[in-house]
Amino acid sequence: MSTLKKIIIDGVEVEVDAAMTLIQACEQAGIEIPRFCYHERLTIAGNCRMCLVEVVGGPPKPTASCAMQVRDLRPGPNGEPPVVKTNSPMVKKAREGVMEFLLINHPLDCPICDQGGECDLQDQAMAYGVDFSRYREPKRATENLNLGPLVATQMTRCISCTRCVRFTTEVAGITQMGQTGRGEDSEITSYLNETLDSNLQGNIIDLCPVGALTSKPYAFTARPWELRKTETIDVMDALGSNIRVDAKGREVMRILPRNHDGVNEEWISDKTRFVWDGLRRQRLDTPYIRENGRLRKAGWAEALTVAAKAMQGRKVAGLVGDLAPVEAAYALKQLVEGLGGRVECRTDGARLPAGNRAAYVGTATIEDIDTAGHILLVGANPRLEAAVLNARIRKAWLNGATVGLIGAAADLTYDYTHYGTDRATLVRLASEPVNPDVKGPGVVIVGQGALTEADGEAVLAQAQAFAAAYDAKLLVLHSAAARVGAMDVGAVTEGGLTAALDGAEVIYNLGADEVEIAAGAFVIYQGSHGDRGAHRADLILPAAAYTEENGLFVNTEGRPQLAFRAGTPPGEAKENWAILRALSAELGATLPFDSLAALRRALVSAVPHLGRIDEVPVNEGPALELRAPGQADFRTAVRDYYLTNPIARASALMGELSANAAERAKAPLADE
Repeated sequence: MSTLKKIIIDGVEVEVDAAMTLIQACEQAGIEIPRFCYHERLTIAGNCRMCLVEVVGGPPKPTASCAMQVRDLRPGPNGEPPVVKTNSPMVKKAREGVMEFLLINHPLDCPICDQGGECDLQDQAMAYGVDFSRYREPKRATENLNLGPLVATQMTRCISCTRCVRFTTEVAGITQMGQTGRGEDSEITSYLNETLDSNLQGNIIDLCPVGALTSKPYAFTARPWELRKTETIDVMDALGSNIRVDAKGREVMRILPRNHDGVNEEWISDKTRFVWDGLRRQRLDTPYIRENGRLRKAGWAEALTVAAKAMQGRKVAGLVGDLAPVEAAYALKQLVEGLGGRVECRTDGARLPAGNRAAYVGTATIEDIDTAGHILLVGANPRLEAAVLNARIRKAWLNGATVGLIGAAADLTYDYTHYGTDRATLVRLASEPVNPDVKGPGVVIVGQGALTEADGEAVLAQAQAFAAAYDAKLLVLHSAAARVGAMDVGAVTEGGLTAALDGAEVIYNLGADEVEIAAGAFVIYQGSHGDRGAHRADLILPAAAYTEENGLFVNTEGRPQLAFRAGTPPGEAKENWAILRALSAELGATLPFDSLAALRRALVSAVPHLGRIDEVPVNEGPALELRAPGQADFRTAVRDYYLTNPIARASALMGELSANAAERAKAPLADE
C-alpha cells in the first residue's frame, strides 16, 4: 500500500509516493532531470550519473536521483520536509563534470551519425555541458559488433549506459548482450560474437541515447528534420501497436513506436519496424485485365466497367483480407449483400462465432495480463503471433505470474508449465476440480491455431469453461489486423469460408492473399501488392496500403483505433472505400456515402462501439455450448513470422530475416 510523503524540490513543496525515486518525484513536480541510463520500463542501473541532484542535510556530495527513493530522505532538524535541489551550484558543477567525462572518449562525429538531430547526448551536452575540454589524450576506440541485419553498431560512441543490455535481458528475454571489462576497458559486447535472436531487437535503437546503435536499413538515407511524421496504427499483427511513420516525399523511410500503455507500451516488433521497404516493392499502380491468360494494363473506367459487367446478375462472394480497414470491409459488405451475395472475413477457416463478441474477442484487455496471477496459452505461440504481447506476458511472469501452455512447446522467453499438446488436455483441465495452485486473477489466451480446425468452436467453448472455473478472463489472440473489425460489421457467412464460396461465379477479393481460390470463378482482386491474390485474379484494382489511407482498425482486445495517411498511393492506385463506392455507381446500386466521413457516420450508426475510439468495450455474449472437441494436437497459426502478409513478402529485408531464422532453426551439426 502506497504512503505519501512531503518533500521540497527547488523551493516547492510536493506530496509524492514514498516508493518513488527522486527522479520520478521531480518529474511529477514538473522538473526535468537529465539522464542517460535511467528508463521507466527498465531496472535501475545508476551508472551514467547524469541525474545528480543535491539532497540538503545528506552527504556533502551530489546524489544519483534514479537510485534513491523518497522514503530514504531524512527530514530537517525540526521535522521539516526533506529538501532536494536540482539547480544548485553543486548540481551544475557535477553535471558539467559528468558530461566532460562522457565526452572524453566520444568521437564527436555528429555530422556523419544517424542519431544527429535526435540525440540525447547532443541535447544534454548543449543544456548541461561546457564549451571546452581539458583532455588532449588520444581517444579510446573499440571494435564494432555484428548484431545482425537490423542494428548497426558504432561502439566507439557507446557511453556504457547498458540500456541495450537491460532491454534484451529483461524485456526481450535473450542473453546475447552484456558488458565486460572494468574502467576504461569496459565495453558492451555480444556473447561469442552472436547476432541477436529476438523479434524485438530493433527497440534497442530507440533506447540508445547516443549513436552507438542505429538502424542498418535506414542508415544514411535521411535526417530527422527532413521527415514528415504521421501518428498511426500498425497492421503487421492484430495487437494494434501505436506507431509513427516517417516519410520523405511519398516514400516511407522508417517506422517508430509511440507510447500506449494499454496496447504496446513503447515497444514494437521488428516486422513492424522494418517492413517499410515492402511498401515500395511489387506495388500495383494501375488496373489490369486478364486476356488470353495474360494481364494487360487498363484504365479505371474500363476496369470498373468490366467488373460491373462481371458481377451483374451473377452469384457474388466477397472476401475480406487481413489488412483491410473496417470502412472497406463495411463498404464491401454493403455492396455484395446488396447484389444478393455473401461476404466472409474468416479466410483462414477460423471458427469464430458471429455476433458473440465475448467469444470472438473475449472479455480480457491486454492490460489485464499485467495483474494476472496465472496465464494459460491455448494453441498459441505469442512470440511469433504478437511479439510485443509476449514481452508483456514475460513482464507478468517476472512479477510472479505462472504461465501454462497447451500446444506445441516453444521458446517463449519465460518458464511455463507444459500441460500437453492436444485438445484432450484442455478438456481435462476445464473439467477437473479447480487446482488450488493456479493463482488468480487469470487470463486465458486462445490462439488462432486452436480455432482454425473444424472443432474450433468446441475448443473455444472449452476455453470459456476453463476461464469460468478459475474466474479468469478470455482473450482471443487474432493474427489478422482486420479480423475483429470485419467481425464487428458482420462480414461473415453462416458456415464460414466454404459456404461463402459455394457456387460463387464471381469472387471479389479485398486483399485476401492467404486463401487459395479454386479455378472456375471470375476473381476481382483489390489490393496493394502483386502477391498471391493478384496472381489468381482476372481483374486487378490497385488499392492503397495501410500507410496511404485513413482507416479504422480494431485490435485483438476489441479496441477501435484510427490509422492516418502518411503518404499517397503510387500511380493510379486509390483508397479502398473509394474504389468500392465508384464500382457501386457503375453497378447502378450506388452506396449511400460519397466521403469517408459519411461512410464512418453510417458505420457508427450500424455498430455504435466503433465510434468510441481507443476504448475497449465491455464484451458480452452467451457462453458457447460445451461440446467435446477432437483429439488432434494444436498447431501454430504462424509458420513464418517474417512472411505473413503481402507487404512483408515484398520486403527484401523480411526475406533475409526469414532465411536467417530458418538457418538458426536447423539442428546444429557436430564439429568433428
